[in-house]
Amino acid sequence: MDLTAAQPTTKPDRNLALEMARVTEVAALAAARWIGRGDKEAADQAAVDAMRVLLGSVHMDGVVVIGEGEKDEAPMLYNGEHIGDGSPPEVDIAVDPLEGTELCAFGLPNAIAPWLAALPGRSGWICAMAFAGEHPVAAGAAYVSGEYAWLGFGATKVAHRSRGAQRALLARRLDEAAARGVRVAVTETGERVPGKPSNSYRNILRAGFAEAYLRANFMSAAR
Repeated sequence: MDLTAAQPTTKPDRNLALEMARVTEVAALAAARWIGRGDKEAADQAAVDAMRVLLGSVHMDGVVVIGEGEKDEAPMLYNGEHIGDGSPPEVDIAVDPLEGTELCAFGLPNAIAPWLAALPGRSGWICAMAFAGEHPVAAGAAYVSGEYAWLGFGATKVAHRSRGAQRALLARRLDEAAARGVRVAVTETGERVPGKPSNSYRNILRAGFAEAYLRANFMSAAR
């Protein structure tokens, strides 16, 4: 047999796992332009936009089952959105274009992880965690100094977002702070932008906070 004369009779299959790796890569590259520029919303949107474009070219009939929110809350990658080129296989997709938006926005290093892990039990700190059954799904912290408290470091696993975990954690931290004598609590989140609903912003308002001012962030030059 002359192997040099052999010709392929079928087209090679596309590897879905490798396609997803490319999707992850393009989202990371898009978000990287916003590292250290103080705008977590822009960083997340850059990742979403890049991911959505490439997902549309993947050979699959995909449906977003865990996405950026409901259809009226997210213009792209919303729950129930059909993605891919419509060809087999049928695939359920869970997406989180940018994990750690604040870490990206403020250029925080991975070294911050052990510092955060050491907070429980430290003087002045309140640490709370939400569970789904026996599994931790969300966490948040607060720092108390006299009659004042700052709430921050809130995060929820992507599969459990929009299920009330952060609302519960806000209430838990505020109750604990009040029990310690706190009269004034402060927190922050991304700016409210028309046409771009923010679950974090709504949760904070529902917890009893009111917007006091818009803080200016100085952005470094685009990379």
